[in-house]
Amino acid sequence: MAAGRALLQVVAVSLITSGFVLSANANERKTAIITFDAPGAVNGTLAIAINPQGTIAGLYIDSVAGHGYVRARDGSFITFDVPGAGPDKGQCESINPAGTITGIYNTGVFPILVYHGFVRARDGTITTIDVPGAGTGSFQGTYALNINPAGTIAGDYADASNVYHGFVRAPNGAVTTFDAPGAGTGSGQGTFTASTGGLNPAGAIVGGYLDASNVNHGFVRAPDGTFTTFDVPGAGTGSGQGTLPGFINPGGAVTGFINPAGTVTGAYLDASNVFHGFVRAPNGAITTFDVPGAGTGSGQGTIGGSGINPAGAVTGEYLDASNVFHGFVLDKHGGLTTFDAPGAGTGPGQGTIVNCINPAGAIVGNYLDSSNVFHGFLRGGE
Repeated sequence: MAAGRALLQVVAVSLITSGFVLSANANERKTAIITFDAPGAVNGTLAIAINPQGTIAGLYIDSVAGHGYVRARDGSFITFDVPGAGPDKGQCESINPAGTITGIYNTGVFPILVYHGFVRARDGTITTIDVPGAGTGSFQGTYALNINPAGTIAGDYADASNVYHGFVRAPNGAVTTFDAPGAGTGSGQGTFTASTGGLNPAGAIVGGYLDASNVNHGFVRAPDGTFTTFDVPGAGTGSGQGTLPGFINPGGAVTGFINPAGTVTGAYLDASNVFHGFVRAPNGAITTFDVPGAGTGSGQGTIGGSGINPAGAVTGEYLDASNVFHGFVLDKHGGLTTFDAPGAGTGPGQGTIVNCINPAGAIVGNYLDSSNVFHGFLRGGE
């Protein structure tokens, strides 16, 4: 599951509601969408995270490798590599209000790639992160996935047996590891922390765990380390099904966000392998939703939970009956807007993929064009 965060794998790759009353008008509204490519991009640009100031962090792929970038609100770029990195030289996962970034890079030569975390300060200083106990085999290692305003980092790591565990790293560098109750201990199982917005300012963490039967469940870890696990009503109980606050979306980001109030959003996969969105209130009440136009076939549906901001606006994408992706934003009152980035392809697997929303409602993500190349987009915020 976490190996899907690897850059090389990212590149290769009816209205039904319960609680929400979605507005009848789901047509695209005229909010400006800006598309962009990082300097030097040949094989794609991914826009993964945006902070309250409108600074975007992500990665771009040249002819041979992936590199990190920061795009300022004025459209200027800074690109960077983690010293000593292999073919994935710096994949940004999260950016806080100060402009500090956390993410992942690898070392080795494909297919033997080991993953490590990094944190990059606004002045360009890079510190690498390896959690004690992280494995050193192919696609094992440390995945640093979130950073909050205080500089606390959360993520997960794969051990030598390919079992995943969560971690939280304090601003002073002290690391605490954790496992969700009920997490499986087989290869590929364990505890997965959601990315980009999976850690809120108070230090609460949202994620998912895969049990011994390979069924997915959600969790919220409070700042004091207390766990609450949950399952969305209607979630399937077969292998690979269930509740997915740690689900990796087609853009490589991990669906599942927690806002400052503790509201969580994500997706669940039902017994027919159709995706649906959900929002979980701080008191545990769960609301499910489907975007009109979402497909109802296996692997289709509403892949909710790519972001939730302090105002409660939820964003994500849905896969239609033709297997094309489209973006959506749902306000706290149930008002729904769908959108497509200019230039997004209309073939199977192409379209618009959402990764993050900031407090002002600016949304970033990627679109896959008709030539199957990724580009970044910013909706609103400029």
